[in-house]
Amino acid sequence: MALATRTDRPPSLIGSVWRSTVGKKAVMAVTGMIMLAYLVAHVVGNLKVFFGAGEFNHYGHWIRTVGEPFLHYEWFLWMARAALGTAVVLHGVAAYQLSRRDLAARPQKYARKRQRASYATRTMRWGGVILGLFIVWHVLDLTTLTVNPNAEEGRPYENLVASLDRPAVTAFYIAAMLALGLHIRHGFWSAAQTLGANSARRERVLKFLADALALVLTCGFIAVPVGVLTGVVS
Repeated sequence: MALATRTDRPPSLIGSVWRSTVGKKAVMAVTGMIMLAYLVAHVVGNLKVFFGAGEFNHYGHWIRTVGEPFLHYEWFLWMARAALGTAVVLHGVAAYQLSRRDLAARPQKYARKRQRASYATRTMRWGGVILGLFIVWHVLDLTTLTVNPNAEEGRPYENLVASLDRPAVTAFYIAAMLALGLHIRHGFWSAAQTLGANSARRERVLKFLADALALVLTCGFIAVPVGVLTGVVS
């Protein structure tokens, strides 16, 4: 008599974590922190534009030579882009799936739309959409130079000014940075809760850090298009 065999395998640890709500929130928290670290470094680099074309273009060249001679030209930059892109995708997918799971758990319709989701949740959701669109545009504009008609390879300062010298682009940039600030403010606090870093004693400090990070990064990023619009950067 033949013995029945089971061909289904138990789910892997990574698969089990990813399928759980807690796991998805943890993925969002970790990837959010990775993106936050990148944003801090990015805004510091961006502010070099106020020191002139020479300083900013030198920074643009230096970041492509990090790790030489062990790494080849631009290898570090592409590894950083790959890591950041992975974090963005995982963050977005986890956020979308959690949103769908939340809606599925509450299928009944409410009399008022405000009752279906809190203000913070709606802000994060639409802010994420705006930021996703901005990232695509930003890459096409200043990385591949596809949608920047006045761009020149190897001249990041001039390309940045050429991009932000267009009022529609500047308006989109500022709107995206305001959405980023709200996203950071709520996301930092949510990540701290998910990772267990918050407590009654640390709550005030964490809220202050969330507000401070959001304000500093938003003002830092917006300073660049304002500088171009006012002629400080030209």
